[in-house]
Amino acid sequence: MSKKHKRDQWGSKVGFLLAAIGSAVGLGNLWRFPYVAAENGGGAFILPYLIAIITAGIPILILEYTMGKTYRGGAPVTWARINKKFEWIGWFQVMVAFVIGIYYFAIIVWVLSYVGFSFTEAWGADPTGFFVSYLGLTDSALHFGGIQTNLILPFLIIWAVVAFIMYKGISKGIETVCKICLPILLVLVAILVVRGITLPGAIDGLAYMFTPDWSALTKANVWVAAYGQIFYSLSIGFAIMLAYSSYLPKDTDVVNSAFITATANHGFEIFAGIGVFSIMGFMAYSQGVGVEEVAASGVGLAFMVFPTAISSLPALNGLIGVCFFGALLTAGITSMVSILQAVVSGMHDKFDMSHKKAVTVVLVPTFVLSILFITGAGLNILDIVDAFINNIGVAAGGLIEVILITRFFNPERLRKEANEFSNFSIGQWWTYSLRIVTTVLLGIMLFMNTKDFIENGYGGYAQMDVNVFGWGCIVLVIVLADFLTTLKGKEGYADLEKIADKEVN
Repeated sequence: MSKKHKRDQWGSKVGFLLAAIGSAVGLGNLWRFPYVAAENGGGAFILPYLIAIITAGIPILILEYTMGKTYRGGAPVTWARINKKFEWIGWFQVMVAFVIGIYYFAIIVWVLSYVGFSFTEAWGADPTGFFVSYLGLTDSALHFGGIQTNLILPFLIIWAVVAFIMYKGISKGIETVCKICLPILLVLVAILVVRGITLPGAIDGLAYMFTPDWSALTKANVWVAAYGQIFYSLSIGFAIMLAYSSYLPKDTDVVNSAFITATANHGFEIFAGIGVFSIMGFMAYSQGVGVEEVAASGVGLAFMVFPTAISSLPALNGLIGVCFFGALLTAGITSMVSILQAVVSGMHDKFDMSHKKAVTVVLVPTFVLSILFITGAGLNILDIVDAFINNIGVAAGGLIEVILITRFFNPERLRKEANEFSNFSIGQWWTYSLRIVTTVLLGIMLFMNTKDFIENGYGGYAQMDVNVFGWGCIVLVIVLADFLTTLKGKEGYADLEKIADKEVN
């Protein structure tokens, strides 16, 4: 490989860990985990979630960190260096990341606008109506309604910020921004938590989130939800951690790094949940209703319920609004750049592009396609695509990954590689967790999700909407993965000894 196209490297282990944590700590930590926990047994959900972390989250993080560090490439090249027949799954994972990147932008755009709205509580007495009007929301995913002009400026701002970071590269771009954003994120969430727990009714919100319903542990869907949250939260199964770890020095302790990443991510989820549900508890208290009547997940929590809660606070309304949406903004940006880097690495490594050219090749189509999400149909399209790409795309990528490694490759080679520079060694439990527990649970999760979509459609949308943006999205990922696999890459790209060792040394 020419010096011109030499791969970047993390400036330090701390820089890598901050970037990995920044990828894992995203929008879902603030608005998805608390609600998933509350709906699936409250405090009792912590048990299956911890088991999911130990049997799937950490083992797959160790696996992906080891694969990336050992084979020195993004997902497609890493898989090709393991076995040339495996390259397709690498491109499948990359295309899943590509699709997520397209719609992730839209959410960050909305969040940026709401940071500004928080100063004046622009949503008024009807945050739901305001949000619908702000988006120019149409009644169908296929009824676009035109580009919403009020979204163009924040759209261009976010694109400019993300493009600037991506063009700066791994150490000067992503690593630097994560070192800046994560401390800011922690401070903003800490302010939310402190303010939240001092409000009347906060205890009711925390009780809703944490009170254990032990009977929930006998329900299969609770365990599926726990494993689903792991993949959603830790950025595993869709090329991100493979790409990030490929920029690590050879002597990095990947086992310790995986435990730190998972622990930090889980700790942040619980910490953020305390702040969010304390405020939900106050909202329920002030309205004289149960917490379950005001709590919501996803977009509903962030842009409809939480603004209502902010407006009802006795003091510091604007500050809390800025902290909440500012936290979403910083978490969203660190996750966004990780998603794009997974795609950039795939292009850079196979086709021997310079970093800047690879960034351009990825950003241009991403920019064009993301315009869909600033039309009146944006929220409807996002909802459908997100459901299918996460519940089928990410789950399928993770399932195929563990099957290929544990059934058609010798995982002992990777276990020895992981242990070589680790302070404490992983034993046979790692292999068995991947081979049996993770494979079975992921298989069940993928089957249940697919069956549900086939039988019931999704979200009450018209079947044509679901076919085009749900099933159509999965077909697009498969077709693009197949197309990129068939393209000729640089000479010897799958030859680890001739390519990777030169990059390392």
